Amino acid sequence: MTAQLVIVGLLALGLSLALPVVVKPLLKRWGVVDIPNHRSSHSTVVVRGMGMAVAVAILVALAASLAIGLVAVDRSLILVVIGMVGAAATLGWIEDLRGLSVRVRAGAQLMIGVVGTIVLATTIEDSSYWWIPVGAVAVATYINAANFMDGINGISGMHGVVVGLFYSWAGVLSDQLWLTVAGLVVAAAFAGFLPWNLGRGFVFLGDVGSYLLGASIAAIAVTGLLAGVYLEYLLSPVLIYLADTFTTFLRRARRGERLAVAHRQHVYQRLTDTGLNHVQVAVLVSVLSALTGAAGFVAATAPAPLAVSASLFAAAVVALYLYSPRIVRAITRRRTAVDAGSGE
Repeated sequence: MTAQLVIVGLLALGLSLALPVVVKPLLKRWGVVDIPNHRSSHSTVVVRGMGMAVAVAILVALAASLAIGLVAVDRSLILVVIGMVGAAATLGWIEDLRGLSVRVRAGAQLMIGVVGTIVLATTIEDSSYWWIPVGAVAVATYINAANFMDGINGISGMHGVVVGLFYSWAGVLSDQLWLTVAGLVVAAAFAGFLPWNLGRGFVFLGDVGSYLLGASIAAIAVTGLLAGVYLEYLLSPVLIYLADTFTTFLRRARRGERLAVAHRQHVYQRLTDTGLNHVQVAVLVSVLSALTGAAGFVAATAPAPLAVSASLFAAAVVALYLYSPRIVRAITRRRTAVDAGSGE
C-alpha cells in the first residue's frame, strides 16, 4: 500500500510540474491573461488559468488511486470528491474564459455542494439529509474564500500543500485511506504548481485553480465530516483563511461598501502593503495555518485541560494574524526611528 501511495503522490506532483509546459502556450493563445487592476498585487500582465494543469493532476491521480486498487472499499467517496472537484474546476474555467455573473457563480457553487452532499448522505451509512444545506454552504463558502485569498504569488500553492498534508495525516489517524490519498494528492499537485508560480516566468492559477483549491478542500472536509472524521482535524488547518475572509467581509459590510467590487483589504494584502514581499506573506500565512492545524489535531483527542489550551493557542494564532499588519507597521516605524536616531 505504501508503494502505491507514493506512486499516486508522485503522479500528481509530476503531472503538475510537467503539464504547464503544454498548457502555458495554450493559455497565451487563448488570451487567458490577468490584467492588473487596483486590487492586484502585481503590476504586469500575467498568464492565468494554470489551475487547469493542477486540476488534471489531481483528477488523474485520484482516478489512478481507484484504477490500481489503492482505494477499494471507499472508492465511492473518492468518486464523489472527483465529481465535486471536477465540477468546480470546470466552473472556474468558464469564469476565466468568458466570465459569469455573481448570481450564476453563487448558484452553481451551491449546486455543486448540494448534489455532492446528497450523494454522500446516500452513500455513507447513518448520514442525515439535514447535512445537505451545511455541505452546500461549506463548499460555496470555501470556494469563494480560496478565490478571495488567491491574490499573491505562492499563497494558494502553499495553502494546498499545508492543508493537503494535514488532511492526509487525518486520514492516517482516522484509519480512512481515502482521506490519506485525497490529502496527499492535493498537497502534491499544488506543490508541483509552486515552481511555476514563484519562478521567473511565473503564472497564476486563475479562477479554475482557486475554485479547484477551494472545492478540493471543502469536498474532502464535507466528505470527512459525514464519514466520522473529527471536526477539529478538518477545520483547524483552514482557520486562517476563514478568519481573513470573514473579518474582511464584515468590515466592508459595516462600512457599507459594495461587496462584489474588487478591493485590497484582506489581511494578507495589507501585509504586502507594509513592505513584506509575496513569498514572506505566503510563508507567514502557511506557518500560522500549520500552527492552528497542529493545535486542532491536539485538541481533537487530548484530555480536557490540554484540549482547552490547544484551542486557546489556535485562537491566539488567529488573533495574531488578524493584527499582524498593525504589528509589522509598528515594528517598521520603530526600526525607522532607531535608524534615524543612530544616523544623527
